[in-house]
Amino acid sequence: MSDFRLHWKPTRIVLPGSFQLKGDTLLEKRAYAKEYCDHLRKRLMREPRGHAEMYGAILVQDTEETAAGCADIGVLFCHNEGYSTMCGHATIALGRFLIDAHDLSIFPRREQLKYDAEREETLLRLHAPCGVVQVRVPTLGSGQDARSDGTRRVSFKSVASFVSAIDVKVDIPESLRWTELKKAGRSFVTVDVSFGGAYYAIVSAEELGFERGIRAYPLSELSQATAVVKSLLRARKALFEHPSEEDLEYLYGVIIVEKLAQRKELEAAEDELADGFLPTTTPS
Repeated sequence: MSDFRLHWKPTRIVLPGSFQLKGDTLLEKRAYAKEYCDHLRKRLMREPRGHAEMYGAILVQDTEETAAGCADIGVLFCHNEGYSTMCGHATIALGRFLIDAHDLSIFPRREQLKYDAEREETLLRLHAPCGVVQVRVPTLGSGQDARSDGTRRVSFKSVASFVSAIDVKVDIPESLRWTELKKAGRSFVTVDVSFGGAYYAIVSAEELGFERGIRAYPLSELSQATAVVKSLLRARKALFEHPSEEDLEYLYGVIIVEKLAQRKELEAAEDELADGFLPTTTPS
């Protein structure tokens, strides 16, 4: 087991063999882990070994994509509440860890990775539950002496994203309305639903009644609002129909977006409040 931290975001990398997984495909192994190995996830992610913000990456050496030559290694992502299908910061951590891992008992295909000498990058094809993710890791040297270059950024290209629905009306029962929504005299909100490795509902701060922007309100109020929206959307299964994988058909989280027009350059700041209400701010 190895722990990484990207800014404040932790990733606990679980080495192969820690979970004895059965199944022909990665999603079958994920289902097996949920049913028969969940006690291990809880021990690793929760107190006293973990905490509410802990995120896990369980390495899976062999999947249907590695067998087909389309991936180098597989991974299952997990957290304090369960399992997810994609994680950006854990993917970055895995990129650095796997480039530095020259132990073939951990990463049997390590020496098969393609190194681009001109760009000084190594390509890692990571099979996540959502599909194969292309990870490019800045690398110093090649062969047995190669190691990740911590002075440069890891980048990755995830699976194809798409919009599932736009301007979805969500009626909010009076008993579930949060303070700012009541102040705005609103009884519903509208959201967009999209897929980018997992399904998210995307809603503006203004739509939720947070007129002064997300930084002006306590996290508890934002969490309350997103929890209500998520609970009301979950049952609307038609919004989360995936073109190929039934196991991916669920709402993972709610993202609040706002436009900060007062800055010289218009930018969007996103706050993600998923299971466990973990805040993430990423300018884009």
